[in-house]
Amino acid sequence: MPFTREDLGAIWLTLKLAGATTVLLLVIATPMAWWLAHARTRLAALVAAVVALPLVLPPTVLGFYLLVVFGPQGWGGQLTQSLGLGLLPFTFGGLLVASILYSLPFAVQPLQHAFEVVGRRPMEVAATLRARPLDAFFTVAVPLARPGFVTAAILSFAHTVGEFGVVLMIGGNIPEKTRVVSTQIYGHVEALDYAQAHWLSGAMLAFSFLVLAGLALFTRRSARVLP
Repeated sequence: MPFTREDLGAIWLTLKLAGATTVLLLVIATPMAWWLAHARTRLAALVAAVVALPLVLPPTVLGFYLLVVFGPQGWGGQLTQSLGLGLLPFTFGGLLVASILYSLPFAVQPLQHAFEVVGRRPMEVAATLRARPLDAFFTVAVPLARPGFVTAAILSFAHTVGEFGVVLMIGGNIPEKTRVVSTQIYGHVEALDYAQAHWLSGAMLAFSFLVLAGLALFTRRSARVLP
């Protein structure tokens, strides 16, 4: 069998993390993207810049500040302890928070673009038919922005699977607890076990190619059906 028990555990944890991150990101990013697509204030530019920070910020920098914020002396750590949640560093919860922040632009930006393409006109038409804003959003804007939701979900999931620096900083490399595929590969290389590193790296390479190819095909198909 090409994968060891530890490899399979890392794969399962990675899929679990990516799935949870994607679901939560879609919930968080949807209202944020809607606001960014329609806001006409200078604050929107600042919010957009903050959202895009993980695109240019080294993952270790983000991981370091998360360790500081959610550590025993940080305000985040004191808050989670007061709520009875304990400390987030070196736990799955810490990985989840870090993944949401690190993959945020990969969810917000495709959704924002999709909402900008939809524009205001469909919502105005829905309003003339006496649809409430929330009803119009879910029955008109969301279906029209479907390509953006699909793209955001795919990119968020794939980006979370490929994380390394930020998860290593906030989660460490604890077997069956915070060890994901990327850190498992790192462990194999450190142990000079290149054979196992090849198996996992090859699987990641194939996964990444299939994701990008599928996304490209979906984008082309969506462009053809648009008026």
